[in-house]
Amino acid sequence: MGKPSTDVGPQELQRRLGVSDAVVIGLGSMIGAGIFAALAPAARAAGSGLLIGLALAAVVAYCNATSSARLAARYPASGGTYVYGRERLGEFWGYLAGWAFVVGKTASCAAMALTVGSYAWPGQEHAVAVAAVVALTAVNYTGVRKSAMVTRVVVAVVLAVLAFVVVASLTSSASRADRLAVGDDATFGGVLQAAGLLFFAFAGYARIATLGEEVRDPRRTIPRGISIALGITLVVYAAVAVAVLSVLGPQGLAEAAAPLSDAARAAGADWLVPVVRVGGAVAALGSLLALILGVSRTTLAMARDRHLPHGLAAVHRRFKVPHRAELLVGAVVAVVAAAGDVRGAIGFSSFGVLAYYAIANASARTLTPEEGRPAAAIPALGLAGCLVLAFALPVSSVIWGASVLALGAAVHGVRRAVAARGA
Repeated sequence: MGKPSTDVGPQELQRRLGVSDAVVIGLGSMIGAGIFAALAPAARAAGSGLLIGLALAAVVAYCNATSSARLAARYPASGGTYVYGRERLGEFWGYLAGWAFVVGKTASCAAMALTVGSYAWPGQEHAVAVAAVVALTAVNYTGVRKSAMVTRVVVAVVLAVLAFVVVASLTSSASRADRLAVGDDATFGGVLQAAGLLFFAFAGYARIATLGEEVRDPRRTIPRGISIALGITLVVYAAVAVAVLSVLGPQGLAEAAAPLSDAARAAGADWLVPVVRVGGAVAALGSLLALILGVSRTTLAMARDRHLPHGLAAVHRRFKVPHRAELLVGAVVAVVAAAGDVRGAIGFSSFGVLAYYAIANASARTLTPEEGRPAAAIPALGLAGCLVLAFALPVSSVIWGASVLALGAAVHGVRRAVAARGA
């Protein structure tokens, strides 16, 4: 009896990623975005309640991760919740999930590209951002295994930098445990808003699910990859948040333009400041690399179903990647990064991603025990948590996010009406 064929069709992706690759891609998506971009705005919202907001975001992220893992194991195809919503709830909900993901994560890509620029070359953020997008699009174009290898290096560098910051902060004379106490400045609404902003940083585990068509043994690899990546990220985020708060305090963190650099300076470790700047740039590069991967795969899935131009469903014959989708995503992100602002992107992206995961949890609730349904409380809590955190975000983020979702729904309705008239 011969070996099973590993050939794939011209429009299919190749299963090359194992558990370690999936974990690294998840870590590259998560570690960096929150630590270097979301801590300060979350502290402005929650004040001394920041750690409570972080814990709340982690609970919602755990529920979402569990629901996503069960769904991804059953539907190991590119597209993530776009596929799950379509299969479990109907075409419209799948489409809306895909729309929310593509639009929200495109904003995230631009935010991460601009973060690279702000750390690597202050004053030339936009030019550096565009260059980073072009370079990482080229890396993704040549194959997902190469992307995973680059991400592995990025994760190792970022974890080393964060470890230096944590040790330097917690062992310095400037570190005070009383700065971690929750004071009168913490409000219920502020903590919810902080949790919504911090959720922006946890959403990277979705990249593992959206790469489901390129994972070996998806029923085993995807759940394990998501669980391990999320667990490591929770530990890292908690350690860094405690360390930075202990030396800067809630007010100092809220006012910090570069929280980790400011924490290193406050701890008396001036030698660490340039190292943190390099780490910030590398972390944002890792997040950007994985974000472009995820958006291009969801674009591929939607193009296959003709919710986007069908030509975007093409898979490169040699590299086995959705090359047209990757080039389009790279071009759009480069344009947004050339003219956009990093500050508004986090709230806008968080709203879209929370809507995406609300649909994932609703989809998981329809699974039967034979299909691997999680405990009933998990998707229910995840769904409620996503909706609460989405509408607790800053008003401008809610208005823009809801408007974009409404636009997507309107486009879907028009397409359906035109198709019905032509039938």
